[in-house]
Amino acid sequence: MSKKRILVTSALPYVNNIPHLGTMVCIISADIYTRYLRLKKENVISVLGTDEHGTTTETIAMELGMTPKQAVDHFFKIHKEIYAWFNCSYDCLGRTSSKESKEITQDIFMKLYKNNYIEEKEVEQMYDEKADKFLSDRFIEGICPHCKYEEARGDQCDRCGKLLEPIELINPKSKLTGSKPVVKKTKHLFIKLDELQPLIERFVEERKSKWSDNALTTTKAWLREGLKERAITRDLSWGIPVPLKGYENKVFYVWFDAPIGYIAITKASREDWKKWWHNPEETKLVQFMGKDNIPFHTVLFPASLIGTGDKYTLLDTISVNEYLNYEDTKFSKSRGIGVFGDNAKETGIPADTWRYYITINRPETSDTKFTWKDLQEKINSDLVGNLGNLVNRTLTFIKRYSDGRVLRITKPLDYSKEVEEILRAYEDIELKKALKQIMSLSKKGNQYFQDQEPWRAIKEDKEKAANALAVLANMIKDLAILIHPVMPRVAEQITLQLNYKKKLSLELLKERVENHEITEPSPLFDKLEDKKLLGLQEKYSGKQEKESKALEKIDLRIAKITSVEKHPEADKLYIEKIDFGGETRTIVSGLVGHYEPEELIGKHVLIVYNLKPAKLRGVESHGMLLAVQQGKKVGILHSPDSKPGDKVIIQGIQAKTANEITIDEFFSTKIIAKKTALKADGCELKAPGKIFVDKGLEGQVK
Repeated sequence: MSKKRILVTSALPYVNNIPHLGTMVCIISADIYTRYLRLKKENVISVLGTDEHGTTTETIAMELGMTPKQAVDHFFKIHKEIYAWFNCSYDCLGRTSSKESKEITQDIFMKLYKNNYIEEKEVEQMYDEKADKFLSDRFIEGICPHCKYEEARGDQCDRCGKLLEPIELINPKSKLTGSKPVVKKTKHLFIKLDELQPLIERFVEERKSKWSDNALTTTKAWLREGLKERAITRDLSWGIPVPLKGYENKVFYVWFDAPIGYIAITKASREDWKKWWHNPEETKLVQFMGKDNIPFHTVLFPASLIGTGDKYTLLDTISVNEYLNYEDTKFSKSRGIGVFGDNAKETGIPADTWRYYITINRPETSDTKFTWKDLQEKINSDLVGNLGNLVNRTLTFIKRYSDGRVLRITKPLDYSKEVEEILRAYEDIELKKALKQIMSLSKKGNQYFQDQEPWRAIKEDKEKAANALAVLANMIKDLAILIHPVMPRVAEQITLQLNYKKKLSLELLKERVENHEITEPSPLFDKLEDKKLLGLQEKYSGKQEKESKALEKIDLRIAKITSVEKHPEADKLYIEKIDFGGETRTIVSGLVGHYEPEELIGKHVLIVYNLKPAKLRGVESHGMLLAVQQGKKVGILHSPDSKPGDKVIIQGIQAKTANEITIDEFFSTKIIAKKTALKADGCELKAPGKIFVDKGLEGQVK
């Protein structure tokens, strides 16, 4: 029986940072395949979301001075905006921290438990006596036993790459309190993957012909080694609670609940979700992943669903990409290296151009790398010189020499074989191949234009010229259809200029455009000039690393001004008492003449919390109040809805432990206030409440 429905999912990115180009590879790939299926008029939905539990979320929340819920809310909004900017056309968008995710995860667990696929085991684990808490691996740091790196985590050493167990670390310490943890026994729940292995082997055997080579190789390696019991619970406060007595202080391991998020996201978006997820006879599940996620989707997620005994839609086809790296290194937001989603928008390069580059450079069988020079060559040669050139000069000739009308084809050009190859590549999820063949067809169109010489034929053989332009106009229409999955906005621009108003579908490849009037043509793409290229290279290739490191050291917090009095030794200085939510300090600021004391009392202001104390006319100031001066006016920065003690984060910057900084270190980076945002070296400043600049001023923060 042929499948009536197709479910397409992509990896659920961790919501603890801003997605970069490498993150976007599988998301855009899933979107391309979904758009192709829509052109075929298949009954398809795509599911996208964010993975919001686990130690990474708790860790970033601690660094940002937020609760985990505040942190995931903050980053989810950023993710959603970035996916929308990249023209991702998902049907269901959601989060693994939803109530639906909790309900379905707990239901799947209870069925596994009742079917005797869950076992309780006693294990040894690090315990922080000061915090009175068992520690997950990422909350433990120490010296790597292999390379002696002093900041190795409890799960992995970032220097040598070795996977670790917390008890292997030399001189371990708790990230919560800094104290040395002790080893204590505790209980955890494990899923019996060993007992489920025969069912998983049968599942893989039935589907292996539809899996990418890397997915199959990794999965077979796991099965060959033999599946082992795997922990399903963790000692965290942020996550889905375990619905068993005695496990009130534990949550599910993120690897368990994250894939279940696909089902939950669909349920949250559609009333008919069961027709998709409990209907394996009529539904085909196609998943797009990065190579680091293979076993979670080919072994662990299917095992969890199979073990319930319920009729779930299981993975049918999987396409796994390798890594897209930045130049010869890794993407790093904190070091200003690489192109992240927000950066891509700032470059002024259109989203569809990024989609094109990511797809033509898609790491399908091995790692690939992004370089600015390669991007420039792809834009200027492929897009401007090939596709853009074909569309613009064809439509310009029609507008100029054929009264803006596409006439009848009298001698067709056969490129049906090329179209069949493109569609076959899409069907087989060979997206890079499909795009290369599309560009090859466009190149064929340019060659046909040269061979037909319409600029000469228009004077010597008008019928030949009219036929050539009609052939090319129809090829342009077909190229718009074929490139739509990769570049939807470009396809829309082509059809607008062609004045072709039908909703695009593969059926229209068979239709001819004749006796048809076009609109005004205009270039589809702009060249990436050398000057702009150099600027982009400087901005995103590490030249901002110094500034980023300076930003990492700055600790900004909200404080409430509780009292204000004039400095006895200085006419222009106030002495203010400020409260950080239990901690009181004295600061000195030059606001006399700009504010009366009563205007300042009660304000929730932004303070440089870790500024080295300095004596100002005999009074020691422990911090600095931030303000903007515009002309003769001065306006303080304040956040009335934030609480005293709340941290102000610099978006995209991983804050370090706040040691004291000097005034020169603070001013080594510029914080600029504008009407719509407050930014430090291009990174936006955020507090739990909205930040305002008093008096509506703009300029550098001092």
